[in-house]
Amino acid sequence: MAPLHAGKDSLKLSMSVQEMSMKGEEPPPEYIVKDSKFGAIESSPELGQIPIIDVSLFSPSSLDSKQAKIELDKLRTALSSSGCIQAIGHGISSSFLDKVREAATQFFELPVEEKEKYSRSVHGGSEGYGNDVIVSEKQVLDWSYRLTLRVFPEDQRRLNLWPKNPTDFGEVVHEYATKVKYMIGVLFKAMAKSLNLAENSFSDHLFGEGALMQARFNFYPRCSRSDQVLGVKPHTDRSGMTVLLQDKEVEGLQVLVDGKWVRVPIVPHAIVVNLGDQMQIMSNGILKSPMHRVVTNPDRMRLSVALFNEPDPETEISPVEKLIDETRPRLYKTVKNYGRINYECYQRGEIALETVKIS
Repeated sequence: MAPLHAGKDSLKLSMSVQEMSMKGEEPPPEYIVKDSKFGAIESSPELGQIPIIDVSLFSPSSLDSKQAKIELDKLRTALSSSGCIQAIGHGISSSFLDKVREAATQFFELPVEEKEKYSRSVHGGSEGYGNDVIVSEKQVLDWSYRLTLRVFPEDQRRLNLWPKNPTDFGEVVHEYATKVKYMIGVLFKAMAKSLNLAENSFSDHLFGEGALMQARFNFYPRCSRSDQVLGVKPHTDRSGMTVLLQDKEVEGLQVLVDGKWVRVPIVPHAIVVNLGDQMQIMSNGILKSPMHRVVTNPDRMRLSVALFNEPDPETEISPVEKLIDETRPRLYKTVKNYGRINYECYQRGEIALETVKIS
C-alpha cells in the first residue's frame, strides 16, 4: 500500500507509480476508479472509426482543388462528431517520428535519480518530471508519469528542465515541435474554411503572438489492475488543438463517441489530432472537444508524446460572431486563462466547458 502523506503544499504518496510497477505492488485505493459518470473501464470496447485525413491537401497550393474540398468536408464531419482525426500527409517522416519516440524512451529508461534532477517537486511549477500533483484526498490518481515542457514561445523555455541525456533530446523536441506547429497552423485555416469563415478566424486567437505550446511525454508502466486503474482519467483538453504521437505497438487511448468508449487505433505514419475546449468555444459548439482517457495494460508498457496548443493566457476566447445566429444562439461566455479553469475542474471531476456555458 502507498498511503497519503500531508506535505507542505499538497499530499504525497510514499511510493511512485514507477516503483509500484517495478515491484509488482497492487495499486493503492488512490488509483482505483470507483464511480465514474463516464462509464466503467470496459475490457474490450470496439475499435473506433477515426477518420484519416490527408493534411497535405490543405496546403495553399492544393486548397482549392476538388480533392481538397472533399477532404475539407471529411474534416468538418469528423471534428463536429468525434472531434478527433488521424492526420497523414503531415510531412514528418516515419523515421523522424521514431526518433522522437526513441528520445522519450531513452529519457524514461534513465535511473530514477537521474530523472529526478528534472522533478517538478524540486523546481516548482507545472513543468518538469513527475506524477500527478495531488491537490485533494478525493482525487483519483493517474497510473503514469510524465515530463512536461513549455516549447513555445522559445523565450519561455525552462532549459534547466530539458534533459541533457539523451544528448540530442532538445534538438529532436525543437525540430518536432516546429514541424507540428506548422501543421497546426494549416489545420486551423482548413477548419475555418470548412465552416465558410475567413481563414484566420481561429488562428488569430489560438495561434497568435504569445501562443503557447506544451510538450508532454507520457509513460504508462504495466499495471496489475488494468480493470480498475486508468493511465489518464476521462477529460477534455484545455487546448485549442492537441497533437498526439502514439506508441507504435501498444494501444491505450480511448475516445467517448455517442456515449460509448471506443479505442483509437494505431495507424502507421499517422498522428492523432483532437480538438480542445477552446476550439469548441470558438466554434460555438459546432466542433467538438472530445472526452478521452487512457487505459492501462497488465502486460506491456506504453509511451506517447502530446503537444498542446493554446493561446496566451491573457487572450480572450469567445465564439466567432459568424457562427452565432437565431438558429444557433451563443453557447459560451467570453473567457481568458481557460487553462486554469480546466485544471481546477479536472481535479474536482467536473466538466470545465459546462462551467463557461451561457445558461
